[in-house]
Amino acid sequence: MATLFDLDAEVGSEEDESYDEATGDVRKKTNGTGDAAVDDSSEEEEDDDEEAERAVREGFIVDEDEEDREERKQRKRERKKRRREEREEEGLDEEDLDLIGELERPAPTESKFKRLKRGHREEERARGIDDIFADEDDDLDGRDGRPSIRREIAGEFDDFIEEDEPDEEREQLQDDLEVSRRPKKGLAAIVGMNAQALDEMELEDLRAAFGDGTEYDWALQLQEAMDDEQVDPEKPLELKDVFEPSQLAEKMLTDDDNLIRATDVPERFQLARKPFTELNLTEAEAADRAKEEATWITNMIWPKKRLDIDLKEPFQKAIGHILGFMNDEDYEVPFIFQHRKDYLIHAVRVPKPDPENPTLPQYEVQATKLLKLDDLWEVFELDLKFRAFSEKKDALRKTFNAIREQSSIKDDIFEDMLPVAVSMEEVQDIQDYVHFQYSAELKDVNIMNAEVNGVQKRARAATGVHEKMRASRAYNVVRGFGLSADAFAQSAMEPTRRKFTEDPDKRPDDLADDFIDADNYNTGVQVLRAAKAMYAEELTISPRMRKFMRQTYFTQGHIDCVRTEKGLRKISEDHPYYEFKYLRNQTLGDIGRKPELFLRMMKAEEEGLVEVHIRLDNARRFKEGLQKILSTDNFSEIADSWNKLRGEVLDMALNKLDKIMVKGVKENLRSECENSLARRCREVYSQKLDQAPYKPIGMDLGTEPRVLAFTNGSGGREDATVWAWVEDGGKCMEHGKFGDLRLGDPEKSRPEGADVSKFIELVERRKPDVIALSGFSTETRVLYKDLQAIIDKYDLRGLEYENDDGHDVREKIEVVIVNDEVARLYHTSDRSAVDLPGLPPLIRYCVALAKYMQSPVKEYAALGKDILSISFDSNQNLIPQDKLRKQLEYAMIDIVNLAGVNISDAISSSYNANLLDYVSGLGPRKAASLIQTVNRNGGLVATREELVGNPETGTLQAVGPRVWANCASFLFIEFDQSEAVADYLDNTRVHPEDYDLGRKMAADALEIDEEDVKVETDDYGQGAIVRKLIREGQQDKVNDLILELYAEQLEVNFNQRKRATLETIRAELQNPYEELRRNFTEMSTDDIFTMLSGETADSLQTGMIISVSVRRAYADHIECRLDCGVEGMVPSSDYPTGIGMGGVEARNIYQPHQTIQAKLVELDRKRFTAKLSLHEDALRKPFRRDTEHEPGEWDDAQEEADKRAANKHQDAVTGRAQRVIKHPLFRAFNSVQAEEFLGPQNRGDLVIRPSSKGLDHLIITWKVADNVFSHIDILELDKENEFSVGRTLKIGGKYSYSDLDELIELHVKAMAKKVEEMMLDEKYQNGSKAQTEQWLTAYMEANPKRAMYAFCINRDFPGYFFLCFKNSASQACAAWPIKVVPNAFELQKNAYPNMASVKNGFKTLWTSMAQSRKRY
Repeated sequence: MATLFDLDAEVGSEEDESYDEATGDVRKKTNGTGDAAVDDSSEEEEDDDEEAERAVREGFIVDEDEEDREERKQRKRERKKRRREEREEEGLDEEDLDLIGELERPAPTESKFKRLKRGHREEERARGIDDIFADEDDDLDGRDGRPSIRREIAGEFDDFIEEDEPDEEREQLQDDLEVSRRPKKGLAAIVGMNAQALDEMELEDLRAAFGDGTEYDWALQLQEAMDDEQVDPEKPLELKDVFEPSQLAEKMLTDDDNLIRATDVPERFQLARKPFTELNLTEAEAADRAKEEATWITNMIWPKKRLDIDLKEPFQKAIGHILGFMNDEDYEVPFIFQHRKDYLIHAVRVPKPDPENPTLPQYEVQATKLLKLDDLWEVFELDLKFRAFSEKKDALRKTFNAIREQSSIKDDIFEDMLPVAVSMEEVQDIQDYVHFQYSAELKDVNIMNAEVNGVQKRARAATGVHEKMRASRAYNVVRGFGLSADAFAQSAMEPTRRKFTEDPDKRPDDLADDFIDADNYNTGVQVLRAAKAMYAEELTISPRMRKFMRQTYFTQGHIDCVRTEKGLRKISEDHPYYEFKYLRNQTLGDIGRKPELFLRMMKAEEEGLVEVHIRLDNARRFKEGLQKILSTDNFSEIADSWNKLRGEVLDMALNKLDKIMVKGVKENLRSECENSLARRCREVYSQKLDQAPYKPIGMDLGTEPRVLAFTNGSGGREDATVWAWVEDGGKCMEHGKFGDLRLGDPEKSRPEGADVSKFIELVERRKPDVIALSGFSTETRVLYKDLQAIIDKYDLRGLEYENDDGHDVREKIEVVIVNDEVARLYHTSDRSAVDLPGLPPLIRYCVALAKYMQSPVKEYAALGKDILSISFDSNQNLIPQDKLRKQLEYAMIDIVNLAGVNISDAISSSYNANLLDYVSGLGPRKAASLIQTVNRNGGLVATREELVGNPETGTLQAVGPRVWANCASFLFIEFDQSEAVADYLDNTRVHPEDYDLGRKMAADALEIDEEDVKVETDDYGQGAIVRKLIREGQQDKVNDLILELYAEQLEVNFNQRKRATLETIRAELQNPYEELRRNFTEMSTDDIFTMLSGETADSLQTGMIISVSVRRAYADHIECRLDCGVEGMVPSSDYPTGIGMGGVEARNIYQPHQTIQAKLVELDRKRFTAKLSLHEDALRKPFRRDTEHEPGEWDDAQEEADKRAANKHQDAVTGRAQRVIKHPLFRAFNSVQAEEFLGPQNRGDLVIRPSSKGLDHLIITWKVADNVFSHIDILELDKENEFSVGRTLKIGGKYSYSDLDELIELHVKAMAKKVEEMMLDEKYQNGSKAQTEQWLTAYMEANPKRAMYAFCINRDFPGYFFLCFKNSASQACAAWPIKVVPNAFELQKNAYPNMASVKNGFKTLWTSMAQSRKRY
C-alpha cells in the first residue's frame, strides 16, 4: 500500500496539488463542478504567480526568463479556457473525465522539481492513472510550438519528433507513457490479446466469463445524462436539489410522496400495494383470480368464526363482495363498513302472513352478521398476503414454463402441487424442488435470458453434486430403493391409496458395484453412499413430503422449554423467565391462547437462556409408521438389507426435515403470536379512543366541556398546586398556582389554607363544567380529597341547565381524576413548547389534562409516532414496532370515521387537522394536500362536492373522485339554514351517492308528490325538500316510513342492497352525526392506583416481601411508607418476637426514615393503604407467584436436580457441606456474590450466608453505602446439630443474641439506622476523604476566621466514618475515625447515642486537647 500513496504529502481538504511543468507553480485540481471551480481562473493564476515567486525567493528553483514565462502563462490560460468551454459543453468536469479515463494531462517537460516530480509520477503510476504528466490540452500544439505526444499514438512516432530533452529523461518519460497508457476499450482489448496466441474458443470463453467491455455502457450513459441534467442552467431548482433525501422523506416531499398525492387511489392502499405489480388480466382471468382469492381468504378466516356450517357459502360470497369493493372500486374498510353493511349481513326472509295488514310485508327478515369491523381489516391484510402469494406462484410458473419450453420436460409433481398450494411455505417448497430437480436447466434458462436481455452472464458453474449423481449410472441405485420420494409422500398422506415398495433382485452393495462410474464414483461404497445421500435429499426436497410433515407438526407438535447452562445460572426463582424455565408439553393450541408466553420464550432463546424445542408427540410411533410404508413385507436377505438401508435413509431425511419444520413452525408461531398480541393492544387502544368528550349533567353528549385542571406534580413540599382554565376548543385562557388548599379544623385549631378563598373565587367566576385532576404521585389523592372537601363545604356548583321537569338547576361541580398518559408525554415535548410558549411544564400538563377530557381521540391523534410510548400491554415490547403501529392505526381509523371530522375545524386548526390523516381514503400526504388546496380555494368549504373541484367556478380539486367517494361521508359541514347553498345532508353520515334516497324519504315523510317536489327543487335546489323537513321540524315522520318496501324496490330495480343504509338515512335525518361513541370513561380504582403509584397487579401483590420506610413508631402500631408512596401500617400483633407486648419498645428499634423489610399482608388500592407484617414466620415464607400447570407440564424432576447440582457445586467451591438455613434472607452466596446481589438494593439491606470458618459460623453481609459492604462474622453456640443454627449467636465476643431475627434487628438494623442518621446529617459530605478535605480547605479560605468540620465515609473500613476538621486556614486538615456500633457512635473510645452528641463530644474533646497542649 505504501507504493499507492505519497505518505509524505500534506493532507488537504478535497483538492489535489500538481505542478506545472512550465513554471513549477503549484496548481490545485478541484473536486466538483461548482461555479468556483469553473470560472475563477484569474484567481487561480494569481495564486500560481505568488507561489512561483515565493519558490524563487526560497531558493528551490532557478528563475526563468520573464518573457518566456509570461508567454507560457498566456498560452496556458487560453488552453484552459478552451478546455473549460469544451467540458461545459460536454457536461463533464475534470474528476468525471478522470474517472472514465478521458482526461488529457499535460506532457511532462524538464522541471527543476525533479525529485518532487518523480515522486508524484511514481505515485500516479502506481495508482494506475493515465499519464498524469500529459498535457492538459487536447490539441496537437505542444509547448514551444512542438507537437505533443498523444497517448493513443505513443510509440508510433517515437523517431519522428526531435526532442530537446536529454536521452535519459526521454527514456524515463517513454517508460512512464508506456506504463500509464490508457487501456483500449471493449473488443479492442480482446483483439489485442489475440496476439498472445489465444484461439477463438479461448477468446469466446474469456468473453463469456468477463464480458467484452461494454457491459456497463448503460451506466456511463446514465451518468452522462444525469450530469447533463445537473449542469443545465435552464433547469428549475427543485427541493431535491436543496435538501437531503432523508429530510425530504421525513417531510413526505419525495417524488414518491408527490406521486401518492396525485394518484386518485386511497393513500393507505397505495402504500400497502406498492411492493406488488399490477396485473393486466382479461375479464375472465380477473374473475377467476377473484374467485380463487375469495376461497383462499375464506379458508383462512372461516375456522375462527363460530357460525353455522350452512352459512359458509354466504360467508364466501360476502368475502368476494368485500374484495371487489377493495380491489375493483378502491373502497377502504371504513367506507365498506359504513356504506356496504348489507353485504356483511346474511338476511333470510321467513314468511309471516298478516291478513289484517295486507299492505305490510308478509314476511319477517332474520339477519345474521357475517363479518365485523375487525374482520374487514383482516380481509385487507389477507388480500396483501394473497398478492404476495400469487406473485410468487406466478413467477414460479413462469420459470417452470421456460424450463419446459427449452427442455421439453413434463413434471406431474409440479403440475399437481402448484395449483393446490395455499401458503407461501408450500410455494417455497415447490420452488426448492424445481431448483433441486432442474438446476442444470435453470442455468441454461438464465444464460439464455441474459443473452436476450443484453446482459452478460458468467459461464455456467461446475456441475453440482446432485446434478452429477442424477446424470450418472449410479442413479440406478437410487431407483433401487423401490419407491419414489413423491410416491412415498402420497402413501404417507393417504394411507388408503398406498403405493407399495418393490425390492431389487440384488443386495444394495452388489447393485452398487454394478453401477460404478469411473468418472465420478470409483467404488461401490462411494456409489452406495452417494445413493443414500441422494434419496434422502429427494425425500427432504419433496414438496408433498414437506406438506405432510408440516401438517403433522402443526397438529401433533409439542413445545418444550429447556434451560441452557447460562439460563441455569441466570434464571432464578424471582426472574421473569422462571415461568417457563421447566415448561414442558405445550401444544400449539396452548401457545395460541398465551401468545405473550411464546414470545417471551423466543426472546429468552435469543438471549441464550433457554432452548425452545418443538417435537412430535409419539415421534417414535410416527417414525415407525413411515418406516413401515417405505419397507417391504418380503422375507429374504435382500429385502432385509434394503429395508435396513431404507431405515438409515429415512433417519437422514427426517433429521433434515425436522430442522426445516421446526424453524418454519417457530417463525409461523412467532408471527401469529405477534399478530394476536398486537390485536390485543389494538382492542385496548380502541377502548381508550371510543370515548366521547366528558358530559356534565345537563349537556348534550359530544359537547366539549369547559375544564379547570389541577395538579400538584410529584406532591413534594416544594411543589405548588398549579391550575389551568381551558375553554371549549382547547384554548388555555388563564392559569395560576395555589400554595395551601387544606380546609381548617377548629377542633385542632388549624386555620384554613391561605388559598382556599382564591380557589372559591376562581370557581365562582369561571363556573367550570368539571374539575380535572392528576399527578405523578399518591399525593394526588390528598389534593383530590382537599378539592372535594372545599366543594362540599362551600356548595360550589356549575352553570344552570334545564332539567327534564323544565326547572333550572345547578349541580355540584364534579372532581375527576384523569388519565394522564398523554399529558405526561406532552408537557415536556417540543410540541408543547410550540403550542404553549413561555408556560411552565406543569401548566402544559394541566392543559393536556383538560384537552383530554374535551376529546380523548384528538389528544391521541396528536401524539403521532409517540403513540408507541404508551403502554397497552405489559408485553408489547415483544411486538415489532411496525406491526404494532399498524394495528394501532387501524383502531384510530375506526374511531375517527365513526365520529367524523368537521372539515371547517380541520382546515382552521392544525390540532383538529391531525384527524384528517385517519379519514377513509386519506392519509398524511393527501390530508395535507387537501388542506393546502382548500386554503387556495379561499379556506372555506360550503358543500362536500366542492372537494372534487369545479372548473366552471374555478374551484381547485382537493381530492380525486375515488378518494372523494371514500372520504365524503366522514367529512361533515355544519348546516346553516341561512346559507342558500348549504345542504343538510352534508352534515350527516349519509354518503352523497345516497342523497337521492334521503331526499325521496324526506318527500315521502312530508307526503309531497313528484310535481311539488320538482317545483320546490327548481326554486330552492336539490336539498330543498330536506331543508323543508328540517325547517318545519317534521323529522319524526320518517319513522312512519316502511323501509322494507324501499329496500325491496332498490334490490329488484337497481340490484342495490340498501336496507342498512336506509336505516342510517332515517337516523341521520333525525339526529345528524349523532355521537355514537361511549360516554367518557372515568378511571377505575386499579387504573388510578397504577397511574399514581406505578405499581401494577403483577408488580405489587400480597405475600411479597418489600422494603418500607418507617415514618413513626408507636406502642400499638408502626406507620410506614412503601417506595411507591402507599401508606403502610404494621399492627402490634405483627411485631417481631421480643418487640412490644412487654418487650423492647418499638420506637427504640424503629426510627423515622429507617428502611426495613416487611411482608405485604393486605393492599387497599382504593385508599392507597397497606397492612404489613414484621413477624419472623411471615418473613421466612418467601413469595412465589402463582403458576398453575397441568400434570406433566412442569419438569419437577429437572428443577429438583438443578437445585441439588447447585448445592453440590457450592460445596465444591467452598470445600464444605453446604448449609441451608430456613430464613428468607439466607442465600448460598460467597462474599462476591453477596455484594453483587446487594449492589442495586437499599442501604441497610442484608443477606445471611455460609461462612468459610466452618459449620459453627455464619456471615451477615449488609450494605453500608453504595459499593461499601460490611461482613459480620457470627459465632454459633449451643447447636443441636452441625446444620442447625446455634441458640446463642455472638459477634466479636461482645454482643450476644438468641436468634437471627433478634440479631438482625438489634445489631445490623441498629447500625444501619445509625449509618442513615450519619449520612442524613447536614455536616455529612458524599465524597471521599480527599474531597472532603478539599472542601474544608476551600471553606476555610473563604472564611479564614472560622473553624469547620465535616463527616465522610471510610470506604476502606466498612462501618467507619471520618470526622475531618480544620481549626484554621493555616493548619492542615485532621481526621478522627468514628465507628458505628449498635445504637451508638464511637469516637475516641467514647460512645454517643446520636449525631448531636457526637458533635458536642467532638467539640469537648478538641477543646480539652487544645487546653492540654497549651499547658505543656
